[in-house]
Amino acid sequence: MTDFVITPPPQVSIPVKGSPSKFPIRRVYCIGRNYADHAIEMGHDPDKEPPFFFQKDTDNLVSDGVFPYPVQSNDVHHEVEMLVALKTGGRNISVDQALENVYGYAVGLDMTRRDLQAVQKKMGRPWEIGKSFEASAPVGIITPASEIGHLSDALIELKVNDEVRQTGNLNQMIWKVAEMISFLSDYFELAAGDVILSGTPAGVGPVERGDKIFAHIDGLEDLHVSVI
Repeated sequence: MTDFVITPPPQVSIPVKGSPSKFPIRRVYCIGRNYADHAIEMGHDPDKEPPFFFQKDTDNLVSDGVFPYPVQSNDVHHEVEMLVALKTGGRNISVDQALENVYGYAVGLDMTRRDLQAVQKKMGRPWEIGKSFEASAPVGIITPASEIGHLSDALIELKVNDEVRQTGNLNQMIWKVAEMISFLSDYFELAAGDVILSGTPAGVGPVERGDKIFAHIDGLEDLHVSVI
């Protein structure tokens, strides 16, 4: 038995549909501007950009249905995304073999302190202060790919207080799931427990304390989140 000088942090995990066991989290990768309409609304040309990624901290993932409004921000935005959970990994994974590494999928949110992110963008600095904060990635229940298959053509939608804010289709992704996995594996050694937030369609916008968020992807378990 290994002894530690402090108590080690708990293993972050996500519930799995139909199972008492949970999916353990190792790393969290997020792709930026992966829907053309969202790239355009953020002031970018989607035809001229290669894929790029940033990371959230593992413990940013929460599955308790609560999003505490974060400190140091007055402009926090919702971004609905499909989470991809990996059961295996490796380096230099080909696009043709990439989906073999997927355990399952879930609905997720990439909550963003947009005002702080904007400052970082202007200064040419990393985005972590706007993206990687406590509870910034509420996630739903993972549905195994063995049950649902590999989703590529499905409605993705987000409502705030029953008002539709974001709507799109997974087929609008610029970089598909297999391509994301392959690209990441050229730069990182992927492994079981890694998850990828696969981008958001247009319509991102602010939330306020007291709001109720409903996030949906056809075929997956819905995600309900209260902003407190």
